[in-house]
Amino acid sequence: MKLIKAIILITFLTAANFSCVQDDDFSIPESIGLEENQDLTELLTQINNGALDLMTISQVKSFFVDGEVTLIESNIAVKGYVVSSDMTGNFYKEFYMQDEPENPTAGIKVVLNQVDSYNQFNIGREVYIKLQNLYIGETNSGDGVTTIGGSVNQYGDEVEEITENMAVSSILRSSNTSAIVPLSLNLSEINDSHIGMFVSAQSVQFPNTLSGLTYVNPNDDYDTQRDLESCVDSGAIKVETSAYASFQDNLLPTQGSGTLSAVVTRSYDGDDRVMMLNSVDDAMFNSERCDPLFYDNFAGNNLNNWHVKNVQGEQLWETTPYGNPAPSAKMSGFSGGSNPNEDWLITKVIDLSSVTTANLTFQSVVRYNGPALSVHMSTDYNEGDPTSDGNWTELSVTLDTDTDSWSSWTDSGSIDLSSVTGGNVYIAFKYVSTTSGSATYEIDNVLVMGE
Repeated sequence: MKLIKAIILITFLTAANFSCVQDDDFSIPESIGLEENQDLTELLTQINNGALDLMTISQVKSFFVDGEVTLIESNIAVKGYVVSSDMTGNFYKEFYMQDEPENPTAGIKVVLNQVDSYNQFNIGREVYIKLQNLYIGETNSGDGVTTIGGSVNQYGDEVEEITENMAVSSILRSSNTSAIVPLSLNLSEINDSHIGMFVSAQSVQFPNTLSGLTYVNPNDDYDTQRDLESCVDSGAIKVETSAYASFQDNLLPTQGSGTLSAVVTRSYDGDDRVMMLNSVDDAMFNSERCDPLFYDNFAGNNLNNWHVKNVQGEQLWETTPYGNPAPSAKMSGFSGGSNPNEDWLITKVIDLSSVTTANLTFQSVVRYNGPALSVHMSTDYNEGDPTSDGNWTELSVTLDTDTDSWSSWTDSGSIDLSSVTGGNVYIAFKYVSTTSGSATYEIDNVLVMGE
C-alpha cells in the first residue's frame, strides 16, 4: 500500500509559513438553512479568533504529493467559488472551484457523493470547506488534477468521494453568489496552472472535418473528445463531453468561430488537457470561420500533409502518441546510440496566392542533447531532395531548449511569411544528429494563417 501522508499544522507555524488569508469581512449568511447558517457562523468565528486557519487554494494544492494521498489532520479550511455545474450532466458527483470570481490564480476539484449538486453549489457560490479529516490527492492516480476527497482507495493512491453525511458538516456555502468572469486566454496560453478554473478560449473554432458530428460520438460509452483549434496561434486543446450530458446529441457549431468558456481539466487518464462545458450556451461562435491556409495537429496519427525526406541515416520522421495534445511529429537519431542523420519534414505546398499577409506558428519540445532543429521555407521547391532542390531560407523561430522535460512545450512565436505571399511556399523542419549528439524533437500544431 502506498504511503498516506498526514498534514498536521500548528497554528503559529501555519501563520508563519503559509501566509494564510487575512480577511476580516466574514459576513454571516441569512438566506440559507438555520443549521447550515450556524455551522458557517461557527467556522467564521473560528477563523476570526485564530482557532482555525483559512488557506488559499494554492496553499492547499501544495500539500499534494505525486502518487500519494495526503490526510489533513489540522483545523484548516479553504474558500472558493464554484465554477462547474452538473445541471446538464456533463459533470458527475464533483464540482470545481477557484480562488476568486475574477482573475483567479488557482482551482481545485471536489468529489462528493451527491447528484444534482447545482441546486446547492450553484455557479458562483462562495464555499468554505473544512479540511480536517479530508484528503488531498487525485481521483485517478497520475491524472494531474488535484482533488479534495473524503476517503482513500484500498491502494492508498487515490481519493474517493466525500459522503453526504461528511459533506453536511465539511462543505459550507455562504449566502454569497458572485458572477464568475471567465479568464480570457488564447489557446496557446492555457496550461496546467489553469486546471480547475473557468476559462474563455478566444478566437477558436471546431475543425471543418468535424462538420455534421455531435459533441459525443454515439459509439462512446463514457465521453468524447473533440479538437478545438485557434484562429490566432498554434494552440490547441480538446473539448471533452460526457456521454450522459443532456447536449450529447447536439451538433458541433462548426459554422463559425468565436469563444468557448469552460472548466479546464484533464482527461480520465491525464494524457490530455481538456475543457469541459457547463452548457452549450458557453460556446459562442458568432464570427466567420478562420480556416487556415495550412494546419496539422497530427490528429490522424499520420504525416499525410508532409513530404518525409531522408538525406542521411536510418531514422525517419514519424508520429508519436504524445503531443500538445497527442499525437505529434517526432524525430530522433538515437538508436542504440547517437547516429548521424539529416532528415527533413516538409509541408505539402501551401497556396499563398490569395493573401497579402501570412504567419507561421507551431510548438516544439526537445529532450536530450544534440544539434538544434532548424526551420526553413522555399518558394521553388519541386518535392525532390531538399539539399539540391529549391532555394531554402532559414526562419527565425523560438524552439524549446529544456532538454530535461517532455512537458516544456514552447510556442514558436509568429513567423512572418508576408515576403512570399502571392504564390506558393513550402515549410521545412530540418533535423540533424551526429555520433556525439542526437536530440529528440517533437513538433505539433503547425499553422499558417493569412489575410
